[in-house]
Amino acid sequence: MRVNLTVNGQARSDEVEPRLLLVHYLRDVAGLTGTHVGCESTLCGACTVLLDGKAVKSCTVLAAQADGASVTTVEGLAKDGKFHPIQDGFWEEHGLQCGYCTPGMMMAAVDLLSRTTNPSEDEIRHALEGNLCRCTGYQHIIKAVQYAAEKMRAAAGR
Repeated sequence: MRVNLTVNGQARSDEVEPRLLLVHYLRDVAGLTGTHVGCESTLCGACTVLLDGKAVKSCTVLAAQADGASVTTVEGLAKDGKFHPIQDGFWEEHGLQCGYCTPGMMMAAVDLLSRTTNPSEDEIRHALEGNLCRCTGYQHIIKAVQYAAEKMRAAAGR
């Protein structure tokens, strides 16, 4: 079957198997390997992407279900050669170690920051609770999201 998607701002039309998961479409068909395959059962969040602006675990969505939608992956966060504030935050606040969970964490955080300009620590923790990290202990990730929120507010003049 043919699916038509906008991936990171680029229109795509590809033939896929009807049962192909979105995570495998992104990695194997679109060649975007920033979206990681972890548990394939929604537990870890490594595969989180934005589907029409909302964070979803792409291991639970068929590519066919995303037909006509807009998908943003971690590769699509940087614009015009500049990192997204969440990417800067993870760098500046040491929010990553092995990096496996990082793309999913970033995408969940971007979803949160699109809805909440000044999230509390509890709101950040709640937004990220579906994403597991085995390395950092989460505190640096929380600080990375706070950093990004502050940077985004400053850019918006708030």
